[in-house]
Amino acid sequence: MVPARYRPLLFDGVYLTKGFERNLVAMTPTAFSNISRQISEKSYTDPTARLLKRYIFSNGDHVELDKAGRILIPQFLRDVADLGDDVVVVGVGDFFELWSPEQWSQQADNMADVDANVGRFIDYEISTS
Repeated sequence: MVPARYRPLLFDGVYLTKGFERNLVAMTPTAFSNISRQISEKSYTDPTARLLKRYIFSNGDHVELDKAGRILIPQFLRDVADLGDDVVVVGVGDFFELWSPEQWSQQADNMADVDANVGRFIDYEISTS
């Protein structure tokens, strides 16, 4: 079941694709179109660009929400993210991610490492102004 706050954004369905961790990424058609355009602009002669195209497009699918606000995740994507009956939905700005509870627990533990975070994020120069 997709959380109610996301459903109005998904009236045209949702694109699911493999995330960069052992998870799935869910995007609106507009967001997926933007990603697709950016990836497609990369040179076909670049082997890393070809790999990224395969990674995103061969592991993706467009699904519709049913009247109850649920999506049916194709089995090949469930296998990619090791999803069972329980799924953790995590908002990440303009998309959301789907995680198995076990994988999300590991990710949450990783994010909770304060000392590591200082080193990880120092180069991003994030500011509130």
